[in-house]
Amino acid sequence: MAGLDDTITMLTQRRTHAGSSVSRGAARLTETTSFGSNPGALKMLTFAPPALKTGAPLVVVLHGCTQSAQTYAEGAGWLELAGRHGFALLCPEQTRANNPNLCFNWFQPADASRGGGEAASIAQMVERFTVDAKLDRRRVLITGLSAGGAMTAVMLAAYPEMFAAGAVIAGLPYGAASNVQGAMSAMARAPDRSPDEWGDLVRTASDHAGPWPRVAVWHGGRDMTVRPGAAVALVRQWTNVHGIDDAVGDVSSGEGRSLVVWNSKRGVLVEFHHIEELRHGTPLKTDGAEGCGVEGPHLLDVGISSSLEIARSWGIAERRFAGGFEGAAVRVRRPGAAAPAQRPSPGAGIGGVINQALR
Repeated sequence: MAGLDDTITMLTQRRTHAGSSVSRGAARLTETTSFGSNPGALKMLTFAPPALKTGAPLVVVLHGCTQSAQTYAEGAGWLELAGRHGFALLCPEQTRANNPNLCFNWFQPADASRGGGEAASIAQMVERFTVDAKLDRRRVLITGLSAGGAMTAVMLAAYPEMFAAGAVIAGLPYGAASNVQGAMSAMARAPDRSPDEWGDLVRTASDHAGPWPRVAVWHGGRDMTVRPGAAVALVRQWTNVHGIDDAVGDVSSGEGRSLVVWNSKRGVLVEFHHIEELRHGTPLKTDGAEGCGVEGPHLLDVGISSSLEIARSWGIAERRFAGGFEGAAVRVRRPGAAAPAQRPSPGAGIGGVINQALR
């Protein structure tokens, strides 16, 4: 069986030197070399826009395999959004000494557990930057793509008290694998576990008893690298952690995309964004008045700005619309229009909810 390094190389159609797709004149991340014991041997890079206010939010951005922190922060539009809306960025970066393809080691227990490895390094970075920049600990958010998405799931599980919310793009659930072979298997087909089994993996990852972070899951219907079943498993995991009936989800759908939302008295707790034609990557909308980001490998301009929508859902960017879909070039029916949000019949389960969303 091919190793993880060989497989990722085959899956990656275009490899770029770290930072090569960054446009001239873009805001640059700044490296901090001392932030704790750094057991995971990661690099800490940050961005604080001019005149950043005391108590500003912090977004932790985790790049995917073969990417650099700078390339992904700019490509996904987070650098531009941070400057536009006044929040700080923390962008941990993998090194080739840890992983030759620059993947975060989300599948290695030593790096994916509370108190050790890469997960502990990221937590130390968050602690250092929130203190140094006088940021709001109640508004620490996290997002990532692919291996960075899977590492986002790790951080939400291992350090749930640290994050208000997270967004996993083309990633996998916490505990999906514990070695390289398991990682490749989970990418092709998510492990068959019950919602309780998925939820227990999060509940036993720390001694936290709640409240739990809000979670958004983004995935493409044509993702052949991390199959869409991983998104279903992620939703199962976090609806269970939140104690939500996975059959009770509000479904909105339109041409090219669907959204399922699970609500409670606290508001939206879990979201699932399915983009039908999206391959493996972060969905972008680079043109127009609100366009942001730079198209590149696994940074795909499909007319949907996931980063902007995520920032708006977190309340750190101005929201122009009341519905769940924003900034999409595809024709989408918003709640209250011709095709209002629907609820599947009781007992349908997560599969029924998502099947209805994808019809």
